[in-house]
Amino acid sequence: MAEILRIQQVSKRYSNHVALNEVSLNVQEKSVFGLLGPNGAGKTSLIRIINQITGPDSGEIIFKGHKLGADDVEHIGYLPEERGLYKKMTVADQVLYLARLKGLSKWEAKKRIRHWFEKFEIKDWSNKKIEELSKGMQQKVQFIVTVIHEPELLILDEPFSGFDPINAQLIKNEILELKKNGATVIFSTHNMGSVEELCDHIALLNKAEKILDGAVKEIRKTYRSNTYKISFKGSAMGFANTLWTGGEVLEKHTEDDVHSFTIKLVPQLSSSAFLQAVLPGCELLSFNEIIPSMNDIFIQKVNEGNEVFGTKSNYTD
Repeated sequence: MAEILRIQQVSKRYSNHVALNEVSLNVQEKSVFGLLGPNGAGKTSLIRIINQITGPDSGEIIFKGHKLGADDVEHIGYLPEERGLYKKMTVADQVLYLARLKGLSKWEAKKRIRHWFEKFEIKDWSNKKIEELSKGMQQKVQFIVTVIHEPELLILDEPFSGFDPINAQLIKNEILELKKNGATVIFSTHNMGSVEELCDHIALLNKAEKILDGAVKEIRKTYRSNTYKISFKGSAMGFANTLWTGGEVLEKHTEDDVHSFTIKLVPQLSSSAFLQAVLPGCELLSFNEIIPSMNDIFIQKVNEGNEVFGTKSNYTD
């Protein structure tokens, strides 16, 4: 897969605050890329540099094989976390005005507006002023403004903020549809469930530095901890004795003669060897590996980084 965006050792400082410290990332085209990190990690600073709102102190951004320039704005759509719509304008006039600014003819803009208004079920609100809309409805308008010129690269900062679960799912479906149609999406979010659901790759920033990046599936595999959940019938004591030096019991629960144990095996013991040892003494009902979620990995890596930087408080979510 070809590369659409390359960020090379980008640094940014504001007075005495280092916002980014030699951050490098590669974003593949036609993918969904999650830009993650706690508040103050540097995500917004990087997003603003990609959008050419500010410039880096050092490093460079390569877009589609060339150094990012002013003309590339036409190929990028940006949905900021702090939404910015003209509250006294009507919905239709607002979207038409911004679509024209992005290079669409009046005829093409109106055609696309009709399509998106019908798709998002806001046609009846066309002549309402922005200030008369609910926050969720305003978010829909802002999303339409972001995608109406069909940019090759979409940058979405907390795109699900303000949406109820139904409309959040609507936006998730649209992100996947945009990817299917050839767009590349970078989105910043604190919602790790959305990351696992949508992202092909992620990068995690903390304290102005990149501390993790890669494919979501590969990262989750890398952080496997040889932890399993097993359900069985038989002697719980016998099971524990069989396990003995092979691992430790993290949790256990018994209901209606069914024992459920969460166990962590020692690195030297494979799951197949463990099963061979315990099967003769119990009736196995289920056996599943517990692979850490992106939320677990996020918290672990941020806390590890905070320890390195001498931060006392732990990040919990």
